[in-house]
Amino acid sequence: MMEFLYFPEDKSLYIPSVISLIIFAAGAVLTMYLIKKAAKKEQREFEQKYQDIHDK
Repeated sequence: MMEFLYFPEDKSLYIPSVISLIIFAAGAVLTMYLIKKAAKKEQREFEQKYQDIHDK
C-alpha cells in the first residue's frame, strides 16, 4: 500500500517545487499590484467625471 504523504530522502527533489512556488507567488503579488494600480486609476477617472457633472 502506498503511503499518503511522500517525503523523499533526497531533499534536492524539493528544489523544483520551491522554485515553482516562488514563481507563482511572485506572479500573484505582481498581479495584485497591477490590479490595485488599475483600480486607483479608474477611481480617479470616475471621481473626475462625476465631479465635473456635479459642478455644473
